[in-house]
Amino acid sequence: MHVIARVRNDFPTKFGLPRQSGLVPQMLSTIVFEKEYRVPEALRGLEGFSHLWLIWGFHKAQKDGWSPTVRPPRLGGNTRMGVFATRSPFRPNPIGLSVVKLEKIVRDSENGTVLVVSGADMMDGTPVYDIKPYIPYADCHPEAVGGFTQTTEKRRVDVVIPSGLTQMLPPEKMDALMGILREDPRPAYQEDPERVYGFAYAGFNVRFRVSEGVLTVTDITREEST
Repeated sequence: MHVIARVRNDFPTKFGLPRQSGLVPQMLSTIVFEKEYRVPEALRGLEGFSHLWLIWGFHKAQKDGWSPTVRPPRLGGNTRMGVFATRSPFRPNPIGLSVVKLEKIVRDSENGTVLVVSGADMMDGTPVYDIKPYIPYADCHPEAVGGFTQTTEKRRVDVVIPSGLTQMLPPEKMDALMGILREDPRPAYQEDPERVYGFAYAGFNVRFRVSEGVLTVTDITREEST
């Protein structure tokens, strides 16, 4: 397996990332090809597709050995399910699969031709092993059944950002941040209304609390340069 590209976006760490692809369409990422694969001909015809499959690696979740069962956070962190019945990053082979929307193909003077996509659920630097077009007539199955995920409530929260903090980020970054926060980044088993959570995003540290279904941002500060 060869890394053909890497994901570039505003998430240097995994906390806060959307749990599945497509949940936050406002979030943009750029697929930057490795030098060996910066061949425009390899993308011929891709502009005709609206969505892509990305095959990628959980490069920050690799462990020695594997477990046949895992504890999905959406089930409270205590119920075990078979690893092959989940999308846990801790797998025999740490491979991920995501559908993203192809927003545009751009010629970059430094990186060659890059792909701008929306709805990714990968952090900055994620290795991409392959890209395939999403084909609606074959890949879309409206009758599909979602197993135990259909019994887990989709946790969305109302988001409040004090007016003094809304100007900290450019409008497009703030729009994406709102979409990320609505999905409630907390683990499902954590409900302490006094606990302050935080994650890095777009060069800033975002801190928040959640109480009674309302997520309130308490601070947005610029990350200190090292």
